[in-house]
Amino acid sequence: MQKKQITFITGNQNKADQLALYLGFPIEHMELDLDEIQSLDLKEITEHKVRHAYEKTHSPILVEDVSLEFEALGGLPGPFIRFFVDAVPLETMCRMIDGQTRKAVARCAYGYYDGAIVQIFEGALQGEIAETPAGKSGYGWDAIFIPSGYNRTRAELSKEDYKKTYLQIKPIASLTSFFENFS
Repeated sequence: MQKKQITFITGNQNKADQLALYLGFPIEHMELDLDEIQSLDLKEITEHKVRHAYEKTHSPILVEDVSLEFEALGGLPGPFIRFFVDAVPLETMCRMIDGQTRKAVARCAYGYYDGAIVQIFEGALQGEIAETPAGKSGYGWDAIFIPSGYNRTRAELSKEDYKKTYLQIKPIASLTSFFENFS
């Protein structure tokens, strides 16, 4: 089946290549500076982002946003995690919740918009924040997030377990199903 041409907005070519591999068909990649609204609602942020990207490109668009929510902090840093990782040492993030619950949720939302249909796909993985950062693999906050069912951070997991948790956080199955039924 011929798939509709989709452009994934990301500054990371490897991320685009990996997504295309999981989807099973090629997607275009474009780096685009987008306005991001300030909200703790990942779905709201993703929908705003995908509509803004469409306004700039006028072609079918896919965007992604990620959130790491600390229960002890009422859901923060949430979708602001990227800024925390850039500005606050991971060790400090671990210390911020000392003496409190370490429960956390990692979330990812993909947004698709083609000018007519907006579709948001969400994935989530329960876990907790480590006492201290650990591991050398992964990206961003992987060294402080311990997925439920594991006793190690994502940055310490085997490639197989890392992929398994990746596919829980990222709503790849829902996205794939949508594109299989949509041309």
